[in-house]
Amino acid sequence: MEEVRRRDREGTRQRILDAARRLFADLGYDHVTMRLIAAEADANIALINRYFGSKRELFAEVIAMQGRFPGVLEGPGEGLPRRLAEYVADRLRSDRSSPVMAALSRSSASPEIHGIIKDRVNSAIMEPLAARLSGEDARMRASIATALITGAGTLRQLYGPEALDGPAYEAVVARLTRIFEVCLEG
Repeated sequence: MEEVRRRDREGTRQRILDAARRLFADLGYDHVTMRLIAAEADANIALINRYFGSKRELFAEVIAMQGRFPGVLEGPGEGLPRRLAEYVADRLRSDRSSPVMAALSRSSASPEIHGIIKDRVNSAIMEPLAARLSGEDARMRASIATALITGAGTLRQLYGPEALDGPAYEAVVARLTRIFEVCLEG
């Protein structure tokens, strides 16, 4: 009986997370209510509060669902600009947008969660990237690269996969590689 209850609790918790991720991506933080999440997840509001504490904490968990900067930062340093360029080009051309990036983009104006978003960008992209670079201005160079990366997400949100309609993939990657080489060099 305890195992069934635990599985049901985990299933409910996952339904709440999935519903919140969809709603935050579609509507942004300020336009999502706990009632809306509860209805979407077919769960009781009290369970949302019990499992997550608040809408703000639920948003933080949704944002944390996307792992660290996926595989791009691993590997030899000399290949980093190309890996970053490929990551950005892939995101710009993808026919699927990341629900987490959509939630970040649509929620970034909300002062209530500004700190959560800033912490997430720092821990997922900027700090690991700065740690890979040498020199006094490593943080500044990582900030510029992060601006390019996050800006690509915003462009993708605005224009969809047609954001880079036209040029061949390799031409886009080559140009982005040069840009990342310049902004990362010490």
